[in-house]
Amino acid sequence: MSPLVIAYGALALGIVSEFIGSSLLPRTEQFTKLGPTAAAIASFIVALFFLSHALKVVPLGVTYAIWCGVGMVLTAVVSVVFYRSPLDPAAVLGILFIICGVVVINVFSTSVPH
Repeated sequence: MSPLVIAYGALALGIVSEFIGSSLLPRTEQFTKLGPTAAAIASFIVALFFLSHALKVVPLGVTYAIWCGVGMVLTAVVSVVFYRSPLDPAAVLGILFIICGVVVINVFSTSVPH
């Protein structure tokens, strides 16, 4: 299997792990609930593990931009769907800009190995 495919797979797993940890943060109730706190911390540790593997192939700036962008969008969706946090038009526009930025990096940047 291609090292690039493995790197992007690791990045995807890292993003999912970070997204799970971020989504669990409200349930920790400021780290006073042991179960959700332990799960959130474990998710962040797993996320960093996979991020470090993605960095073997994909440059840090690109990896982190994708990581943050996709993680923010997923977390915003969970915030709206599960925590009933509304998004105003400016927030939606900002999220669309984030998505566009991730697409531009992946499609047009020469920093990303293809």
